[in-house]
Amino acid sequence: MVNAAIAGLGWWGKTLVESVSGVSDDLRFVVGVDPFASDETKAFTDEHGMELYTEFEAALADPKVDAVVLATPHSMHTDQVVAAAEAGKHVFCEKPFALHKADAERSVAATQKAGVTLGLDYNRRLHPEMTKLRERIDSGDLGTILHIEANMTFPNALFLKGDAWRASREEAPCGGLTPMGIHAIDGMIDLCGEIDEVYCQSFRRAVEIDADDTTSVLFRMKEGMSGYLGTMTATGGGFSFQVFGSKGYVRLEGMTHIAGAPSEERRKKCFGTCIFKPIKGPAEVWQADEVDIVREVLEEFGKAVTNGTPYFIPLEEMIHGVAVTETIVKSAASHQVEKIV
Repeated sequence: MVNAAIAGLGWWGKTLVESVSGVSDDLRFVVGVDPFASDETKAFTDEHGMELYTEFEAALADPKVDAVVLATPHSMHTDQVVAAAEAGKHVFCEKPFALHKADAERSVAATQKAGVTLGLDYNRRLHPEMTKLRERIDSGDLGTILHIEANMTFPNALFLKGDAWRASREEAPCGGLTPMGIHAIDGMIDLCGEIDEVYCQSFRRAVEIDADDTTSVLFRMKEGMSGYLGTMTATGGGFSFQVFGSKGYVRLEGMTHIAGAPSEERRKKCFGTCIFKPIKGPAEVWQADEVDIVREVLEEFGKAVTNGTPYFIPLEEMIHGVAVTETIVKSAASHQVEKIV
């Protein structure tokens, strides 16, 4: 059993705690870190049997803490990963890992030097439907892969206040890219390999805060297939992920993490209706199993720590994902096709 501290107890940090509290044999939260330590936060940590600190360093100095989970703003991740590694703590980081490739490389280097496990919360990789899709592609059942695309939407930015960190263009550039879209980008990397170049357009249409709400990205993969990602932060919530091959396509539908929705819904409803349409014959349609992918990803991290085995996302893919994110932001500013470097 891995004893973990969680830094950041906003709505998503609380969701992480709730996913494993009292039910996991692989990881449990024993410490929470929140600089404000409000009465509400104190009541939450008391409910889940956690000690509450206001300083991150206090968690790193606590001998009962084996690992830290970072549910903090993106700009804090790199320094916190490095500090945790230097303190000998294993690290699980919320996405995005970083916004710049150099920061991702620095974090990876620190954890490798310290010999600690590094985990990243791309939990959708673990859903059984993504596993089945990966197997279809690898077996050749979809033929030559032509194109991969995703749409991810939610209304959350309509309700953000201007002083919220998620409303900051520095913390969350290109609207829905960092809170949602990078899940799909990680899926593209997982299924189709590295991305070679991108073109992004991103702008504000409806939200009152100074942030983009409509973002679209075109991709060309190194293996030759094309890709597309659309994110919108000011419309109804939804998720679709589709792979087109010369023998047919697979479409996965579901939900995004909408703030204020019940914790179980955010954890278990990410995948719903699934479709396989071959080039001949009728479509196959089925419903995805309800799987708590938030719990699954934390338990995968716990097992990697306990067993000393590699985390399921390779370190080089963590770095490449950040390089893609950085290049998308660069393309949105330049209005040009940009190569991933």
